[in-house]
Amino acid sequence: AESCPFRACMSFVVGGALGGFIGLFNSSIAPHQTAVQMTTRETLIDMRKTIVSNAKQFATIGFMFAGVECCIESYRAKSDWKNSVYAGGVTGAMIGYRAGAKPAVFSAAGFAAFSYA
Repeated sequence: AESCPFRACMSFVVGGALGGFIGLFNSSIAPHQTAVQMTTRETLIDMRKTIVSNAKQFATIGFMFAGVECCIESYRAKSDWKNSVYAGGVTGAMIGYRAGAKPAVFSAAGFAAFSYA
């Protein structure tokens, strides 16, 4: 019953939070290896970069997926599993298109398959 912009914005916020937690987890498990030991300050700066990067990526993907899914659901006037698969394909294609047409196709197929599962 929510509007498409509301759904997309909520997914942006939740995706950003999830990405931040995943970035924190990743940076604490696998810090970047350097030839010399990093200071605490350098480690925290590196962790912040990883957290922010992951948060941005997850927020963007969440925003795009939720927005596209809502638009497809509105267009089809149905709420079923196909909307997620179509939205995954469109979102994957939009993300992969920056690298070219062939990566866009593979990215679309991957996102659609993940959305189906």
